[in-house]
Amino acid sequence: MKAKAFDTRLFKRILTYTKPYRWRFNGVIVFAISLSIFAALRPYLLKQTVDSYIQTQDKQGLLLYVVLMGMVLLAEVFSQFYFVYWANWLGQDIVKDIRTKLFKHILSFRMKYFDLVPVGQLVTRSVSDIEAIARIFSQGLFMIISDLMKMVVVLIFMFYMNWKLTWIVIVAMPVLVFITRIFQRKMQVAFEEVRTQIANMNSFVQERVTGMKIVQLFNREKIEYEKFKEINHKHKTAWIKTILYNSIFFPIADIISSLTLGCVVLYGGMRILNGDQFTTFGDLFSYTMFISMLFNPLRQIADKFNEMQLGMIAANRVFDIIDTQDQIQDTGKIEAPIFEGKIDFKDVHFGYIPEEEVIKGIDLSVEAGQTVAIVGSTGAGKSTIINLLNRFYEINSGTIFIDNENIENYTLASLRKQIAVVLQDVFLFADTIFNNITLNNPEISKDQVIRAAKEIGVHDFIMTLPGDYDFDVKERGVMLSSGQRQLIAFLRSYVSNPSILILDEATSSVDTYSEELMQRATETITQGRTSIVIAHRLATIVNADKIIVMDKGKIVEEGNHQELLTKVDGYYKNLYDSQFMVAN
Repeated sequence: MKAKAFDTRLFKRILTYTKPYRWRFNGVIVFAISLSIFAALRPYLLKQTVDSYIQTQDKQGLLLYVVLMGMVLLAEVFSQFYFVYWANWLGQDIVKDIRTKLFKHILSFRMKYFDLVPVGQLVTRSVSDIEAIARIFSQGLFMIISDLMKMVVVLIFMFYMNWKLTWIVIVAMPVLVFITRIFQRKMQVAFEEVRTQIANMNSFVQERVTGMKIVQLFNREKIEYEKFKEINHKHKTAWIKTILYNSIFFPIADIISSLTLGCVVLYGGMRILNGDQFTTFGDLFSYTMFISMLFNPLRQIADKFNEMQLGMIAANRVFDIIDTQDQIQDTGKIEAPIFEGKIDFKDVHFGYIPEEEVIKGIDLSVEAGQTVAIVGSTGAGKSTIINLLNRFYEINSGTIFIDNENIENYTLASLRKQIAVVLQDVFLFADTIFNNITLNNPEISKDQVIRAAKEIGVHDFIMTLPGDYDFDVKERGVMLSSGQRQLIAFLRSYVSNPSILILDEATSSVDTYSEELMQRATETITQGRTSIVIAHRLATIVNADKIIVMDKGKIVEEGNHQELLTKVDGYYKNLYDSQFMVAN
């Protein structure tokens, strides 16, 4: 959705986040008012000093007014400090609340959302766009309020001192207001383009840095470099527009201000030289300050409006995500107990794209405590079954039961707590081994982790690492081999003590030593719980209680290893024979 020049509804929504900090919000307004009064009072005191004490050579009165102006200056500095400090403080508190709400909302999205939205875009929304919202308060809204108040107070003083000279200034102001308005409209469009290009660049860099291995393996450095140059050029072009508009506007604003001051000094000076009591030297002295105080805020309001507009555009993007309802419907009322582990799929249909079904009406039954293996070619729908069991995606039709209860009746958190998954592509956070195992769960102690590691044969490997359980694996676990990451994933699942365990091709693409450790770990963690094993290596699942063979989203064969081998020209037998022949 494209932001308007000024979206009142959006602005009101942003202001709702100030409610918890109402006293500070009001405090900023109070200091803005006092700042405008003290700022306008200084030129007025200068006029009094020139007219009443310098021209009359009253040294005592001059000293008194100099001290008085010093006190007013200190009060202005005091007000300025608290105004700026509280405005920025308020802005940071507000973006903290919005960022927390945004991240919590992102955590609730179903997997389909992350399939469609680039990671870089979400990073941009959560970081740079949020910081732009803070500038609404630190550099935009309150600065504009302060400047407007200062202008009003200055005009009051100017009319009080000399209303005829003031009309010269008033005549020039509409010209500057008109130019400012044109500038604002141009900058609004330019800044929206800037935000778009920043998001595009963040997405591009995020993906290329994450996939750097693929870029280098396929010798795509030059191609990606040329693409980046093109994106970078568009980013620069978008910023050049803002620079151009600033380069035109501010010199014009300075010229108008200088011409106005020149007219006031010329007209007032001529009247004084002619002996007219129309004005005084004090008026001219003070008006040189007043005009600057009146025109500079008017000129800077355009710049501050740009900051505010940037924040509004960013807020619009952030609220688009917050308003997105793409969550799995967590309407269940039952807290999932420790499952016995009976699983039933009844006529389940599902497709990642509505028109293309991946699971085509399967019926599957797993008894409590069984180890069931699922095999089939790539794209057969094996991993999709795991996604559906965990409710990462909503099924199109049919029903999935655990312990004879529709899984939709369980609360989402309690359901997933009872199911542990070891994936082929293990994700580790840039943290210690211990934290990657417990995922910062305070209920799991280090003694429990060590005991579990010894039980599944992983402890010795961890102790060989520098710092053992406190070893930092760095981003995505790059300090470990793929086999070592798999072992950590096994241990992570084991310490969570799930009722149902799922191994999704967890032993593929690892070395022989790691596979032996995983086989031992698998035997340990599958004992006494329902286990579903998805595997390409059929040798790893020959002892499964049941083997499910899938092809093109359907179950084509079912039975144990020996039963399936007896089927002449069976899918499983052909697959097993081909692997056996390759192995030999």
